[in-house]
Amino acid sequence: MNLIIVSGLSGSGKTIALHALEDLGFYCIDNLPIGLLPSLATEILEHRDDEPPRFAVGIDARNLAGDLADFPALMEQLEERGVRSEIIFLQAEENELLKRFSETRRRHPLSSGELPLREALHKERQLLDPVISAASLVIDTTHTNVHQLRDQLAMRLRPQRDGGMSVQFLSFGFKHGAPADADFIFDLRCLPNPHWVAELRSQTGRDAAVAEFLAGHPSVEEMFAQIRDFLSTWLPAFEADNRSYITIALGCTGGQHRSVYFAERLRAFFAEKYDNVLLRHRELT
Repeated sequence: MNLIIVSGLSGSGKTIALHALEDLGFYCIDNLPIGLLPSLATEILEHRDDEPPRFAVGIDARNLAGDLADFPALMEQLEERGVRSEIIFLQAEENELLKRFSETRRRHPLSSGELPLREALHKERQLLDPVISAASLVIDTTHTNVHQLRDQLAMRLRPQRDGGMSVQFLSFGFKHGAPADADFIFDLRCLPNPHWVAELRSQTGRDAAVAEFLAGHPSVEEMFAQIRDFLSTWLPAFEADNRSYITIALGCTGGQHRSVYFAERLRAFFAEKYDNVLLRHRELT
């Protein structure tokens, strides 16, 4: 991986992501004008005979609108020149972004006396639409703190022995909102709920008693087998299509029992098939 492009909505964590990449050994450039990407590509290509340098650049909505619209075409040009790139796009729910700007009292780069913050966020999302459409990995930071974002990037971008696809299993609770960055979402709320068993309520899907309770229901085993078989069939197709990252989200009501149990089991199963299989329990962190 020679070039990582970090973009996203203001307040979603782009600066944190660049700092995390810097800690991983990347040479980072923030707020690079899109028009300078070809010059950076030339610099990368000049080091072809050496160990490939690891560059990361931050691109945001302060570019010219025409340059942002031409972003997908520019990425194709870089690929034709032999520069392999990955695009990471960070986003968060609008109310969360409004809250962050309120707490930090920072000014949105597109806001002004005539353009309120909420409208600036809408305009920014429109301008960056060509970038998110080309993104290799979309991360929603609505429920993620600084340390969790750093850990996510470190895990997902760690070197892989075969350059294969990174697969993440994510448990969550629907009552806290469905993840916006998942490729597949499986709804487990129709299954028996350990929450209604008094002695299991305070435990999680990681605990043996909860696992025993769920495994004792045929409907749970049937659901698990069907999700496992579906993913076994289709994950190789995504990998063959040169996908670098994929996130499978498992949701129950609160994100404590059923979703955690399924994510743990699926991660254990697919860890035998893929080198980079990750696990995240959103509501347990």
